[in-house]
Amino acid sequence: MSDIFNLLEGKRVVLASASPRRRELMHMLTDEFEIIPAVGDESYPEGMASSDVPLYLARLKCEEVAHRCEPDSETIIIGCDTVVVADDEIFGKPRDDADALRMLEVLEGGEHFVYSGVCIFYRGEYYSMLGCTRVRFYPASRDELMAYVRTGEPRGKAGAYAIQGLGGLLVEGIDGDFNNVVGLPVSLMAQRLKELIGG
Repeated sequence: MSDIFNLLEGKRVVLASASPRRRELMHMLTDEFEIIPAVGDESYPEGMASSDVPLYLARLKCEEVAHRCEPDSETIIIGCDTVVVADDEIFGKPRDDADALRMLEVLEGGEHFVYSGVCIFYRGEYYSMLGCTRVRFYPASRDELMAYVRTGEPRGKAGAYAIQGLGGLLVEGIDGDFNNVVGLPVSLMAQRLKELIGG
């Protein structure tokens, strides 16, 4: 929408992620932004609530990039992290194809939640928000899941699938924001940025 484009005009906007999906979604907010990926590790404290994990990691990424890029009062830094949660188990990016298959076998035929944490740095303060989407998968055979894993698409994806790609064929339906599942709840971010900058 023109509102958010106008508000971000003249700002230095930095995305702390190398994800091509997040880069594409950022264009819904502005066409002028830098990419400075966070490079720190993605570990989190044991026993942390599943919905807190992406918030914690998004904040770490945002802080790391804020310390590296010498922000001024017109700089906005956006850190983000996405996890899939099913049966109280957190599914991040699979270690390998076997791990991807294991994740998909848990997810098939049931429901899970996708949480995307976002942390925004602006004028010396950090602001966090959380997107949540419920996703339902169709039942699928092991052979079907193995065929999907062999495409290579699950690599580097939280929960071992890409809803915007071939992984969308596994999805029966969602409740919530589609873009949140892709990895960046841009509509939620737009509302928060309007409050921060416009307010």
